[in-house]
Amino acid sequence: MNGSPLIRHLSWGEMEAEGLAPAKDFVLYPGGGHPWDWNRHGTRHDPGIRPGDVRELLDHGCTVVVLSQGMDRRLKTTPEALRLLHEADVTVHVVDTEAAVDLYNRLARAAEPVGGLFHSTC
Repeated sequence: MNGSPLIRHLSWGEMEAEGLAPAKDFVLYPGGGHPWDWNRHGTRHDPGIRPGDVRELLDHGCTVVVLSQGMDRRLKTTPEALRLLHEADVTVHVVDTEAAVDLYNRLARAAEPVGGLFHSTC
């Protein structure tokens, strides 16, 4: 798989992405992805997505990044993470998870080098 895996299912607390086992949260990028382990970079709803979380997307060649805010928009994104993406000249979209999945899948189908961080609960 060279393109970004499509998200096939989203419901509260569960997601399914092409070629991957179901998980609650995902990191997806061109060529693959994996469950998103918030503990890896100390991610919490507040202050939110951290630079280490988005750095992996840059390392996989993403030029467009979709960051989900959760189903109820409780997940924030740190200014440092946004700065890192902007400095890398990456187009960034920060939206609720349902909108994030729709946008990400549209971009992936169009063969954009898109990546994203997806949170399937609050």
